[in-house]
Amino acid sequence: MKNLGMNELRSKYLNFFANENGHTLLKSFPLIPVDDDSLLLINAGMAPLKKYFTGEKKMKNNRATSSQKCVRTADIERVGKTERHGTFFEMLGNFSFGDYFKKEAITWAYQFLTKELEISKDDIWVTVFKEDDEAYNIWHDEIGLDSERILREGKEDNFWELEVGPCGPCSEIFVDRGSDRAVDENDVKPGNDDSDRFMEVWNLVFTQFNKDAQGNYTPLAHPNIDTGMGLERIAMVLQNKDNIFEVDVMVEIISEIERLAGIKYKEDKKADVSIRVIADHAKAMTFLVADGVIPSNEKRGYVLRRLIRRAYRHGKLLGIEGEFLTNIIDKVIDTYKVEYEELAKNREKIKEIIKDEEDRFQKTIDQGLERLEVLISDMEEENKDVLNGEEAFKLYDTYGFPLDLTKEILEEKNLKVDEEVFNEQMNIQKQTARQARKKDAGWSLDNLNTDGIRKTDFVGYDDLDVDGEILNIFVENDQVSSINEGSKGIIISDKTSFYAEGGGEVADTGFISSDNFEAKVMDVQKLKDIYFHYVEVISGKISINDTAKFKVDRDKRFDIQRNHSATHLLDQALRDVLGESIKQAGSLVDENKLRFDFTHNKALLTEELRQVEDIVNNEIAKQNFVKKEVVDYKKSQEMGAIGLFEDKYKDKVRVVSMGDYSKELCGGCHVNYTSDILMFKIVQESSVSAGVRRIEAITGRKAYELLQNSDKSIKTIANKLNTNVNNISNRIDSIEKEIENYKSEISRLKSTNSSDIISDLKNSVRNVKGINLLVKKFENASMDELREYENRIKNSFDNMIIIFASVSDKIVFTVSVDDKLVDKYDAGKIVREIAQVTGGNGGGKKNFAQAGGKDISKLDEALNKVNEII
Repeated sequence: MKNLGMNELRSKYLNFFANENGHTLLKSFPLIPVDDDSLLLINAGMAPLKKYFTGEKKMKNNRATSSQKCVRTADIERVGKTERHGTFFEMLGNFSFGDYFKKEAITWAYQFLTKELEISKDDIWVTVFKEDDEAYNIWHDEIGLDSERILREGKEDNFWELEVGPCGPCSEIFVDRGSDRAVDENDVKPGNDDSDRFMEVWNLVFTQFNKDAQGNYTPLAHPNIDTGMGLERIAMVLQNKDNIFEVDVMVEIISEIERLAGIKYKEDKKADVSIRVIADHAKAMTFLVADGVIPSNEKRGYVLRRLIRRAYRHGKLLGIEGEFLTNIIDKVIDTYKVEYEELAKNREKIKEIIKDEEDRFQKTIDQGLERLEVLISDMEEENKDVLNGEEAFKLYDTYGFPLDLTKEILEEKNLKVDEEVFNEQMNIQKQTARQARKKDAGWSLDNLNTDGIRKTDFVGYDDLDVDGEILNIFVENDQVSSINEGSKGIIISDKTSFYAEGGGEVADTGFISSDNFEAKVMDVQKLKDIYFHYVEVISGKISINDTAKFKVDRDKRFDIQRNHSATHLLDQALRDVLGESIKQAGSLVDENKLRFDFTHNKALLTEELRQVEDIVNNEIAKQNFVKKEVVDYKKSQEMGAIGLFEDKYKDKVRVVSMGDYSKELCGGCHVNYTSDILMFKIVQESSVSAGVRRIEAITGRKAYELLQNSDKSIKTIANKLNTNVNNISNRIDSIEKEIENYKSEISRLKSTNSSDIISDLKNSVRNVKGINLLVKKFENASMDELREYENRIKNSFDNMIIIFASVSDKIVFTVSVDDKLVDKYDAGKIVREIAQVTGGNGGGKKNFAQAGGKDISKLDEALNKVNEII
């Protein structure tokens, strides 16, 4: 058995299938699924290839191989505690899209393991589906594996399927790691999940059936092969390591954790768990950020946030102080940059985003502690010694407050937590997630039956008016032979000039007409190169086989083209100003505006926006020719074109070049010269979600309209200021000086009045059982004013409790308790009790708290309750 490092092992696998057995070599797809909303993150090698398996997309070669980076968080709580669970891993795979089948898949897998990796034939065990005689016979008769080492298993273990769709039997390959790893004398073959002796390393899935909603299995005309072998797991076997955390790529990462924590790995089991969690999560977070994921409270951003916070918390358990994850990130990047060079290119950006989240989590931990203190105070008051499990789960889910930290703090006060209820809540969350994954894991199949329908010839790049033949008509999903005046339906033709919605660009609108009818085109969609024109018949009758004129709305198309071409210039300008690490996160191009979303973790500065705008307008002014050409993908790479990841596996791609400045893969509609855009103006920069920014801009006629409207507004402002347009700034300066003078006079009057208020407040202080108590209500007092009064009064009295209420359209309560009194009096509890009298609520710390109230008619009743509380 060869002892190979992970980088060497990965290379050997890909070379075996790509160079020796004719597979297309695929670079790992991003962790963010491309053009697939059914998945949160890529979690298996075949996940990015679903449309190739269904036949929606074709590859130049119907066989492929890859080492796909994956993230799975279903068992995140087990990471670090077991030998094999990890959130980030690489899945080696070879795939056939209707090309080869079982014989080749089994033969190549066996050859790779025994010849390339030199694993002994006597150490190989396999399982097959009990009804799959074909696979059994290949393993036994052609490979020559002994029958006792070919195990027939049931459907639960060796048949891959979803609710509906492609499915089939599978064959798992195990390696016997030696009897010294057996759990007992009965551990002599695969099947014991607690054993490390027989390690499953490879799963070969033979997708040969289609399962319908009634549970019927129909053989596929072109069966597929989908295999998966965990790179970390096979490396662990070859390197004879006890777990995936000890393979070669982990050495430097764990060494850095040891250095920061001042401890040694494998000396303390509890510390080992934390070290493994940090090492695993550091890998996952590094690759997620590199692929454009930003921490947030939803979807994949939440996955990243959870990973960062778990790693940070385990660092605290190891005694690491302050921000430390960026040190680990450096080691991850240095380890993986051989295969993933983008990590090194984006090193500083990755570290910046993770550091920001670390800092943010420190504040969140503080909020969780504050909430836990309130819960503990309530428990002590109610003589309870067990914290409600739902409250503990809320601390975990809302504040990222780990259960072990909650338990540790409670134990210091001889209190416990109801872990059973906590675990119930956790299981509910996990079950919800599992159901979502099951629902999302399905193959995306459209309900519309397009069998037998001809593809549409799109000629709309060059011709906006074209004659076409009506081939199919749909009304409410039913095919019909004709459609009459006043009706709506869908028309399919042999050719069209109408661009179908796609790539962020909206569809063309216009008219389809002949001597017999006229129809308005409201939308156009595309599926498998068939164009669906959504029409409303204005007059006459449309029938199959009619010949008609397809006429696009020219003004709208030209405006769309301007915005789409400007989007390409904007994309490159943002890279020039902000750096190559930004990634497109969505776009919309219509006749009115362009919208461009991109990954960036902070708002753009005014100067940065100006730079971007100037760059785009300079490129427009150059009158660069906009070249559109269809080339081999390899040539597009040589040209330096950028574009969607999925385009990398098309035989031919369309490259849109704007001089030497912008080159992108794009199927959209564009101007002929950059000067056709006329003008570019950013109208808004905003946040879409955590780590994703949005720029909205206009071009051409809309930009001219904006200038006209702005000029009109400026003249109106000048008139209202009683000055001319050129003197607006000076006039505003003059008005600001007048306002400052008024503010000074108001401040002087307030100060005089404040002295009277403070004097009145001092006279209102009452001594209640040795406590100086002040209760006062105000009309429309601001929070700043209340805090000022409070601070000035506190300087004159000891042992003081101050309760203020400010009334406007609602009530604001504040309670301040002298630090000497907090052992007996809790400002948070006091303010909560009085606010609840008025239908409000609130809370805070023991020495200061605030709350809101609703029912003003009960304010006096609430303030009178103070005496009862004290």
